[in-house]
Amino acid sequence: MKVRCIIKRPDEKYGHVANIITSLRNLQSIVDGHIETVSCGGSTVIICNEEGKIRKLQPNFQIGSGLFADWICGEAIIIGVDGEGFSDLQISFDTLKRLLESWGN
Repeated sequence: MKVRCIIKRPDEKYGHVANIITSLRNLQSIVDGHIETVSCGGSTVIICNEEGKIRKLQPNFQIGSGLFADWICGEAIIIGVDGEGFSDLQISFDTLKRLLESWGN
């Protein structure tokens, strides 16, 4: 099944909209390794490489602030969730841009 998401590479300011197949193999291919999901609240998650910092992948963007700040390293997928599965991203591209700016992109 294909879903609408935003893929953000470290060299992109905001990323780009894409329709991707959500198979484990495809998600691992996009992030170049084992996947980790990071909740953004609501029905949105970030899928990234779980070893991104250990493998010293290029920093992409920072989430959170203060003591709770953390870096997402390497390519990231911003995608919707529906129960146990992934779904179309339900936030607009403009909302995502504001989130990335507030996170310190």
